[in-house]
Amino acid sequence: MQHDQNSDRTPPVSRRGFLCGAGMTLALPWLESLPVRAESGKLISAANQPSSPPIRFGCVYFSNGVEPAHWWAKGSGSEMEFGPVLEPLRPFREELVVLDGLFNQQAADNPSAHLGRMPNLLSGAWVSLDQNDIRVGRTMDQVLADQIGRETAIPSLVLGVEPTELRLEDGLSMIYGSCISWTSDTRPATKEIYPSRAFDQIVGTGGSRQLDRTILDEVLEDATSLRNQIAQSDRTKLDEYLESIRDIENRIDRATREQRLEGWRPTLNSPNMPRPDEQLPQDVPNHMRLMLDMIVLAFQMDKTRIATCMLNNDLSQMNFGFLEGVQGSLHLDLTHNGRDEELEAMYLKTNQFHFQQFGYLLQRLSEIDEGGQTLLDNSLLIGCSNLFDGDKHQADRMPFVIAGRGGGSLETGRVLNYLDQQDDDRRACSLYLSLMDRMGVQLPRFGDSDRRLDRL
Repeated sequence: MQHDQNSDRTPPVSRRGFLCGAGMTLALPWLESLPVRAESGKLISAANQPSSPPIRFGCVYFSNGVEPAHWWAKGSGSEMEFGPVLEPLRPFREELVVLDGLFNQQAADNPSAHLGRMPNLLSGAWVSLDQNDIRVGRTMDQVLADQIGRETAIPSLVLGVEPTELRLEDGLSMIYGSCISWTSDTRPATKEIYPSRAFDQIVGTGGSRQLDRTILDEVLEDATSLRNQIAQSDRTKLDEYLESIRDIENRIDRATREQRLEGWRPTLNSPNMPRPDEQLPQDVPNHMRLMLDMIVLAFQMDKTRIATCMLNNDLSQMNFGFLEGVQGSLHLDLTHNGRDEELEAMYLKTNQFHFQQFGYLLQRLSEIDEGGQTLLDNSLLIGCSNLFDGDKHQADRMPFVIAGRGGGSLETGRVLNYLDQQDDDRRACSLYLSLMDRMGVQLPRFGDSDRRLDRL
């Protein structure tokens, strides 16, 4: 009988390591010394596998622009200077590219001062003003998800803090104000605002089943066995990784036990129905940081390489009374302040708070080692808003900060100003083409641009 040569071949190798528990698996972080399991269960040297961690993309959005007098940066590297709005990012100045002067032409031209200038943030597309035809444009994060999302369990992670709203505002659907990620011209990506559900999606089976025991208890036996197969340096990393999951579980539990609610208050002071098992965090800062923790965890586990997070919706009703010196006004009122000095000062504080959250994400990612590089080194992250001066609804100049080195493909520690350039040379979509290139997705055109961003 003829011998089947294929029978001697090594089974296909999984690029990931997993801890296995009862009916579930937990993907591991990058461990240099971890032998890779083949489908047959045999161990194969990790030296045969690609050695470079993947590049991740993320966008952290805040609504209604910046306090214009104090949003600026100058200099380079360790000498970079910041205006008060960006001051929270000072510790990361050598990891940043601050961009000024980019814009989306279709947003600047849209007569709807808010809803016509927000959902196209990542697409540069025209926003339909027909309330019977919700239409924007497919966003660059979803283009990436189609191309590289197949390599991960979750094509893209779409997160937020405030819920998707269905009411009308000025004759247009507030879906426009609730979503920056669109899977097609007419369909926004489903946004998750519950940290516990995002957590289950990342570390569980992707369904909504209840976790009878903690994830760590389920996989403890396999983790103990794995520690004997890896180097001491990786044992420390594994222990820190498992402890970070425990910490997130504990923080979710603490958040759901709180009875206080910051921000928008519903017409009922208490639920008129049984309380569901999964609860939203009861204060804004904790909620935001939990959602950013989900991004860190998903990236670290390689469950996704693409994530967006809306810290607040457009026309946000979020109350920032938890900030010292900010009293009595909703976010929308602070940003539309008529140049009232007291309200301007509060507006600045909310800007600083938003960049503190972005800085928190950068700090978390910078602490995760991926074989001589940090997870931040292997990321491309945008911190941005759709408007510049929120009081003027200014859409012809958008505040952008890019963080991370894209695996060495991006030179950081720079300020790039495009305000004096021709309109064709300062398209936000040129930035997106440049970032998608670095993610391994090359397109001849995206949105309103067919050229890459100069000097990036």
